[in-house]
Amino acid sequence: MNWKDLLNAVALLLIMEGLMPFLSPSRLKQAYTQLLSLPDKTLRTIGLVSVIAGILLLF
Repeated sequence: MNWKDLLNAVALLLIMEGLMPFLSPSRLKQAYTQLLSLPDKTLRTIGLVSVIAGILLLF
């Protein structure tokens, strides 16, 4: 892997992260409000599943 690949990955991350606030800021606020009501264990599980999915997609 070289620096260009890393920069491309960061660029894609920024694009994906920026889509929701750009397209529907009110829904994003609503989603954050719902996230605040979830227990920590649920958020950790969601995070772990996301990490595993990302690793699987890389391979």
